[in-house]
Amino acid sequence: MSERDEPGGLRRSLGLRDLVVYGLLFIAPMAPVGVFGVLDAKSHGAVAVVYLAATIAMGFTAFSYAQMVRAVPRAGSVFAYARAGLGEGPGFVAGWMAMLDYLLIPAVAYLFSGIALHSLAPGVSRWVWTVLAVLVTTALNLAGVRTAAVVGFVVLAMEIAVLAVFVVAALVVLVRDGAARPVLSPLTGIGGFQPGAVLSAVSVAVLSYLGFDAIASFVEEAVGASAAVARAVLLCLVLAGVLFVVQTYLAALLEPLTPEQLAALPAAQGSAFYDTVQSAVGGWLHTLVAVSKAIGAAFAALAGQAAAGRLLFAMAREGRLPRRLSVVDPGSGVPRRALLVAAVVTLAAAGWAAGRDDGLDQLTSVVDIGALTAFALLHASVIGWYTVRNGSRDRLRHLLAPVLGIAVIVAVVWQATHTAQLVGAVWLAAGLLVLLAQRGRGARA
Repeated sequence: MSERDEPGGLRRSLGLRDLVVYGLLFIAPMAPVGVFGVLDAKSHGAVAVVYLAATIAMGFTAFSYAQMVRAVPRAGSVFAYARAGLGEGPGFVAGWMAMLDYLLIPAVAYLFSGIALHSLAPGVSRWVWTVLAVLVTTALNLAGVRTAAVVGFVVLAMEIAVLAVFVVAALVVLVRDGAARPVLSPLTGIGGFQPGAVLSAVSVAVLSYLGFDAIASFVEEAVGASAAVARAVLLCLVLAGVLFVVQTYLAALLEPLTPEQLAALPAAQGSAFYDTVQSAVGGWLHTLVAVSKAIGAAFAALAGQAAAGRLLFAMAREGRLPRRLSVVDPGSGVPRRALLVAAVVTLAAAGWAAGRDDGLDQLTSVVDIGALTAFALLHASVIGWYTVRNGSRDRLRHLLAPVLGIAVIVAVVWQATHTAQLVGAVWLAAGLLVLLAQRGRGARA
């Protein structure tokens, strides 16, 4: 299909499958691989129940997105929702904070892809791989949303196939050799269930889900509009939750180190999943998983860059960013200028992070703060739009659920690093200054 809602508007061509593909690509089906060791140590071995709890916790955010996308079917996602539910000022702040998420998550993914591919082919500089990933994914996004969705589907199928190979191989090893830990330990922990430890780990695990919300930014390009996007957001979260629980459950059963040993060896936590795969199954699966993660990261950046372009487009269309970014290319039907700006920013951020020993950790922390602040304003928007402005008496959906969502966000932000909190506060202050400047120009006009 190639219908348009209005002249010069975005082109409707994405079905339910395409939307879910974008969401899962952005999240990455094997997102827990990098944080498995950290979560296992924190939760005392109850890593599978950590992801089960994290899925439920993020369900509040997914539910709020499903509510607001029906009320405000606009491409700006949380920017549009906060404008409608809370007003112009909070709407700008929501969009401003979301930019940290949408612009910098692709930078994290590009950097990870470059590092991973360099480790597999040391003869080629990681900068070459990083730039190549940016060029390929940007070209696909500029070619049109359908082209990017089709290629993304192929890559996602590859990632899920690799995950399926891991699941089968893990089951074979468990049947043949038995588990290294008690069978129920990924759900109950080792040495008894400890709720405090699990909740502490959940505050880290919820960050694996960042990106599913990008689906909402494609509402003006979705066949079925808001109803399709609402279903896709919820479906994407459920699918991701199932994949995360299954892979961490099996990995925990194969993990040769105890949670206490992992906690005492912080350097081993980042590679714990890979080390477990290599020792239990073999180096061939280690390499396969590493290649899948490297390619998957590049295409997670593709989905992130596409979402960032839509956010910049929507904010420019409403006069909150330069109007030139709100132009839609007549041939491809995508916001070409906004996408190019997003590509340049993400490449620059990846370059900054690559020059620091702790660059990846710092960049990830900053991204998290931006996304979580935007999520909090999303929940507030549900209350503002439905309960305050429209007098809804559905206290469960339009008051209790978003309040619980805000509580989850506050708990996660409280656990963030001080650097991330500081950068988030500085970025928020900068956004407020921009907002004041815009209001000053408007008053003089």
